[in-house]
Amino acid sequence: MSHSSKARCRRAVSFLMFLAIALASTHGRPQGEDEAAGDYRISIGDVLDIVVWQNQELSRSVPVRPDGWISLPLVNDVKAAGLTPMELQAQLSLRLKEYIGSPVVSVIVTSVKGFQVSVLGEVRSPGRYTFDGPATALDALASAGGFDEYASKDDTYVLRPKRGGYDRIPIKYSHLSRDGAAVNLVLKPGDILIVP
Repeated sequence: MSHSSKARCRRAVSFLMFLAIALASTHGRPQGEDEAAGDYRISIGDVLDIVVWQNQELSRSVPVRPDGWISLPLVNDVKAAGLTPMELQAQLSLRLKEYIGSPVVSVIVTSVKGFQVSVLGEVRSPGRYTFDGPATALDALASAGGFDEYASKDDTYVLRPKRGGYDRIPIKYSHLSRDGAAVNLVLKPGDILIVP
């Protein structure tokens, strides 16, 4: 075997080992798990304690309105839904700098409303379901009682709201149920799971 053939063989073996390690490290992990394990995202209906250090007049407990915004003195309306508490804290600090030299703001989620997902189509109990924490496509299917006898399981998909429309995310049930759980989509507020 020539020197160049040995080098190609070593590179191929190295690549295969890398691929095997990468696959082993992700096997069984639901898609989006890293995102789910991250910071909590504020939802409509949550109650937030906004504390501005050494400023009792600006500190208050506020609900996140149905439009996803909160109202506070001086800064008026601020979008909160979809942000982490740290992101909202940074926004409030930036907006309060106009009125206070160096504001120190804390955002504490004191009451969690949860988020809603709709499940439609060929399931036993179509409807809107509320989840208090991270939820996957399988969680939503289980809440809806599972597939009915007419379901086209591998044609299931999620419609995810985005500005100006929806993203369509296909879900193949055979991939979800084979060997435990291979790929399982983590749902977001407002997702619509459709089983044709």
